[in-house]
Amino acid sequence: MAKRLTEKQKSEIVEYFKNGKTIADLSEEFNCTTFTITRNLKKNLGEMKYKQFVEKNKNFDQLSSQLEIDKKKENDIELANKTSKNEFSDDLKFDVNQSEHNNFTSTEFVEISPLHFEIENITRKELSSIPIKDIDFPKTVYMIVDKNIELEIKLLKDYPEWEFLPNEDLERKTIEIYYDLKLAKRACNKEQKVIKVPNTDVFRIVSPILISRGISRIVSAEKLIAL
Repeated sequence: MAKRLTEKQKSEIVEYFKNGKTIADLSEEFNCTTFTITRNLKKNLGEMKYKQFVEKNKNFDQLSSQLEIDKKKENDIELANKTSKNEFSDDLKFDVNQSEHNNFTSTEFVEISPLHFEIENITRKELSSIPIKDIDFPKTVYMIVDKNIELEIKLLKDYPEWEFLPNEDLERKTIEIYYDLKLAKRACNKEQKVIKVPNTDVFRIVSPILISRGISRIVSAEKLIAL
């Protein structure tokens, strides 16, 4: 047997319906069938107004559903952002801790066993000069002498291109030879003159004499020749 509604309930149903409640909600709330709710609404509102409210409530339900969906999306995005921030914070803490750990381990002292091998204790060879026996002289060279045909003797330190040598070497006495006549004349001053040496074997022959006079090097065209 269908439940009979009081006049008060009928009025409440109409008001709730006008405010957007659906027939299904009203049926559940007042514990009666949807047919009973519909019949009373049509009786109190009239067929036309009933249909208008039905359409209105339908649109309202759609809007409400969309709002619920949008709200759920916003909540999901907010939750995702919080999760991402927490994960980033955790990762950052891990990186910092890992970095501190690495810095600590990298500064740990590790003892290395000493290396045992023999070092050849031989006087270092002078690699800048070339022995005269290994020099392939041209057939003719030129030298600068003074008016008395005395050789121009300089110290090795007078040549800027050889100033990187040890001080001991820079104090060596030298003579200079030129492969090019023009270069020799350019280096010659008024108190000097250029002489031609037609036989360059003479330097090997007289090297003991030069050494006896303290001359141990010959400077020539980017080469330092050791007697």
